[in-house]
Amino acid sequence: MKAEPKPLPPAVLVADSITKLGEEVAGRVLVAASHGGLYPGYLAAAARLRGVIFNDAGIGLDEAGVASLARLDDLAMPAATVGNFSARIGNGADMIAHGVVSRVNRTADALGCRPGDTCRACALRMAASPFSGPAESPPPYEEARTLLRQGAPGEPSIWGLDSASLVRPEDAGQIVVTGSHGGLLGDRPETALRVDALAAVFNDAGIGIDRAGISRLRALNERGIAAVTVAAESARIGDARSAWATGRISAANEMALRVGAYSSMGIPEFADLVIRYRQQRGGAQR
Repeated sequence: MKAEPKPLPPAVLVADSITKLGEEVAGRVLVAASHGGLYPGYLAAAARLRGVIFNDAGIGLDEAGVASLARLDDLAMPAATVGNFSARIGNGADMIAHGVVSRVNRTADALGCRPGDTCRACALRMAASPFSGPAESPPPYEEARTLLRQGAPGEPSIWGLDSASLVRPEDAGQIVVTGSHGGLLGDRPETALRVDALAAVFNDAGIGIDRAGISRLRALNERGIAAVTVAAESARIGDARSAWATGRISAANEMALRVGAYSSMGIPEFADLVIRYRQQRGGAQR
């Protein structure tokens, strides 16, 4: 019988998303099942972590899935990612149990973290580091909400959100184009989206093991929300404007297929179909 791993020390925390942190994380190592893009990296620095491990989200366009690693080197913060086919994005418990390191920054490399290491071993090396967190807060991150298209009277507007965590109550009934990965957090359907948008767009994070990178789609379909993912190779994860400009649909739920979505379709075209479908149904959202 395989022995159970020893409990993690208090210096190592595990989370399904880096967008949901409290002040108690400062000075500790966080295994966060978020993608390793710039916005999660900013949140890691703002939380003054000792070190952080993300999911590489399939690396993707312009290596956006690991873009935070170099930025965190500037703050001397050790950072690493695990491969998206080694552990489910959005699931911290799976990351620490099964994640295999795919990339490390120079600071983590100096501690002995290497590609091929287990996520757990890398986290423990970071926890043993003398680094206790950035001395200063990082430069402010630019507002990550963008109005991509103002709706005509009676029509929905289209909002770009670099992170789905930035959704607001007033986004209900609108079209939201997010830079977030399409994975449920901790496999919980209620985490798919906080509001009932008319339609939603995510990044497929390379799809990954167990198709975790597109698991929000089914949950949103059950709520009557047309939802798609764009291929990680077509748009930078964490960048809603990139999804809008160059993203190409890689997966769609039944509601999205009903309005006419298809593989490789661009997001402005998808949005037009959603709006037309709504008009044909007399303005009903569902």
